[in-house]
Amino acid sequence: MAEIGQDIAQAKAILSKGGLVGIPTETVYGLAGNALNDRAVTSIFQVKNRPSFDPLIVHVADMNAAASFVQEIPEPAKRLADAFWPGPLTLLLKKKSNISDLVTSGLDTVAVRVPEHALTRQLLTNLNFPLAAPSANPFGYVSPTKAEHVEAQLGSRLEYILDGGACQVGLESTIISFAHDQPKVMRLGGLSVEAIEKVVGPVEIANHSSSKPAAPGMLKSHYAPKKSIVLKSDFDRSSIENINEIGALLYNQYDEYLPKRNQFLLSENSDLNEAAARLFLGLRTLDQHENINTIITDFVPNEGLGRAINDRIKRATAKS
Repeated sequence: MAEIGQDIAQAKAILSKGGLVGIPTETVYGLAGNALNDRAVTSIFQVKNRPSFDPLIVHVADMNAAASFVQEIPEPAKRLADAFWPGPLTLLLKKKSNISDLVTSGLDTVAVRVPEHALTRQLLTNLNFPLAAPSANPFGYVSPTKAEHVEAQLGSRLEYILDGGACQVGLESTIISFAHDQPKVMRLGGLSVEAIEKVVGPVEIANHSSSKPAAPGMLKSHYAPKKSIVLKSDFDRSSIENINEIGALLYNQYDEYLPKRNQFLLSENSDLNEAAARLFLGLRTLDQHENINTIITDFVPNEGLGRAINDRIKRATAKS
């Protein structure tokens, strides 16, 4: 069992000796280790059971720290960082040699971001190294948005989890690359495409990858509960033998045919920001419901953070 608390000094001591710590961010909780320590980075992959071809995000305290690990920051990237750091924005940039190929899965780019959470920012300013930190959950499963989620999933393999309360955004960061100085969204996330385009103009959105992704979090099948989850449009209601075994994760209205106790609404007020913050909680809640064996879900309006929510729903329901 991992200890849960708010002791920055204890977290620093564990990280400094090459250990791993669960950390809060505004997006989801991260599984953090010293990004400059290959042993710590290897431990992250092992604890998550994450494939070595899926690169990690490096978390830093500020823009100056980010500049220490990348060859250059193109002008569009600077504008986005000025507008959204600290926040749910990750920049994919050409790396310097001080970042190990283990972190980047052999790619010549590194994903960097400045998280917006008081505890983790305080921790980062007290460290003399950056933190590699993917989401703190077994690979492919639902991302954690509370400290107790981390403890339930990885507590036996961690010493300490910094408790920063519930994550405010609830979706992983938006990742943007800058090949030829052209911004391209590699992963939809907690920063909307609309907000990005207000700063740098129109952007392209990359497709998912089934292997060797070009950035963290690009695999087609991901963010999935352990129970069967299917889109409402693909679900054959005539096959239901016991309606009490069916759960539903829906946007703003209950399914009239299913027991209300088996349903989780993302936002009764049709608020996409609230829906984003509750998405992983909803998946986790239904996954832990003892009577449910199948979860049906549906897409939300495809605008703002709805794009990222739909991205996660699409990948949660994807066939492996």
